[in-house]
Formats: sequence, structure tokens, C-alpha cells
Amino acid sequence: MDEGVFGIAHSEIIAKEDMQQLFEHEELGIAVIHTYIWYMYATLMRGTELCNRFNFIAASRINTTFITKNPTSVMNELVDRFMVAGDNTTPSLYFLPFNSGNGGHWLLVAMDLSRLMVYYLDSLPGDWSKYPSMKKTVDAAILKFRSKKNYRNRKDITWVRVQCPQQNNSIDCGFFVLRFMRDIIALNRIDIPKMVWNNNLGFILILSDISSNLLLNHEYVLFS
Repeated sequence: MDEGVFGIAHSEIIAKEDMQQLFEHEELGIAVIHTYIWYMYATLMRGTELCNRFNFIAASRINTTFITKNPTSVMNELVDRFMVAGDNTTPSLYFLPFNSGNGGHWLLVAMDLSRLMVYYLDSLPGDWSKYPSMKKTVDAAILKFRSKKNYRNRKDITWVRVQCPQQNNSIDCGFFVLRFMRDIIALNRIDIPKMVWNNNLGFILILSDISSNLLLNHEYVLFS
């Protein structure tokens, strides 16, 4: 994958088990999450102004497991990713597909560094209080980045829980996170409305688009 996707050169190995997640509708792992992000970047964003508005953070570098082991290192990883983009005074979103650890639950954190806004999107009930170490690390990274850039921290960081469609099983969270990102990019809005999706049924019915896109456009899976 080129550096435009995650801000650094990144490669992904797609194993038979990863493809099986799509064929058999299993819980998605990091490899599939990353590959679909690459697919969105290559088909929706590359060569357009969307590249200046939406950025991705590799899920393999920021998750609960790593935060538990070394929160300072994870915070610095986030700061380094923020620094790559250059002019962060222009509103843009950083998407972080976040995993609760050990193959657990996927949720989406979307960060607007210029407005000190963090959007929390989760296909299960609850909010960021379920993951206090994640929130603490994200907040610390944003403030450290702004300090390094000599930006004035005008106010506290505001977290917003976006009203999201809810999964009706124990495996679809990864599909929901990918769909959240795709729909927000399609809206081309940095300020995510608290209610983006009007109904759960229509959302679930076209989750299969994600699997179809990857399987039909297999060159992104095999050669990304």
C-alpha cells in the first residue's frame, strides 16, 4: 500500500483464513479491515480532494492490547501519524478502527484535530467510557500534537457519540466499522451529524456490498 493510506509505507499479507472471513461471513480481522480501507482509498479518494479531508490510522498499531502494554508508545504512534499530514489547521478527519483486544469488538473513532472533536461510532450500546485507556490515549495524543505544532488548546476535547445502526449478532462489528467510514467519506462531511443513518434495516441489507466489493475486485486483496 502506498504511503497515502496510513501515512507510512504499509504492506498486508492476506491469508486463506482472511478470505474465509468474507466467504463465510465471519468476524473480520485486521488484514481485511486494512484491505478494505485500501480499496476505499484507491477507488474513492486517490487523486481527489478527499485525500486532504480523510485520513486513516492503521488498526494494527493502535489497539487495547498495545495501550495496555505501553500507552506512551501508542500515544507517540498517534502523534507521528498526525504530524505526517502537514497542515492540520484545515478541518479533516482521522479514522481509527479500534479493536478492544484479542480479536474482540470493533468500533470507530474519528478525530477532528482542528476543532478538538472526537466522534465515537459503535454498533453496540454504550460509549467511550467502556474504553477509558483508549480515550485517555487519544486525548493525550491530540494535545501533544497540538503542543508540538504550537497550536493553542482553546478548549477541552469534545467527544460525541454518533447514533449508529446496531448489529444483531456477535460478528458484524467489523463490517459496520467499514460501512461507517465509507458512508462518511461519501457524505464528504468533517462534522459528522449525531444521526447519519435513518434506519437499521437498509444499513444491514447492504453490508454485503463490502464483501462483494473485495471479492469481485480481488486484485486489491491479492496485490495490495
